[in-house]
Amino acid sequence: MPDRPNAAELIEAVFEFLAGEVLPAADDHRLKFRTLVAMNALGIARREIEAPSDSLVLANPGLAQTIREHGADPALLPGLKAHVAAKLRVSNPAYLERYE
Repeated sequence: MPDRPNAAELIEAVFEFLAGEVLPAADDHRLKFRTLVAMNALGIARREIEAPSDSLVLANPGLAQTIREHGADPALLPGLKAHVAAKLRVSNPAYLERYE
């Protein structure tokens, strides 16, 4: 068992510091924007750590090449949608929620 705090706890602590102390005290618009970007990156990192290890792996690593060479087989669509949904759950879950 890894020592504490673990990676997810460290990410959460930095996120809370940025949200609770840095962002409210920032007078410069550029600093506020960069703080929000950092908070977004931390959110992505947290979700990536929490995601099941196989959720971001394509079942067929040669799929992109197959599609380029032969076109998209409609039978591949459910798998492609599941793959994109798994990636969006990490990178931008709010975007995915609008379309589910």
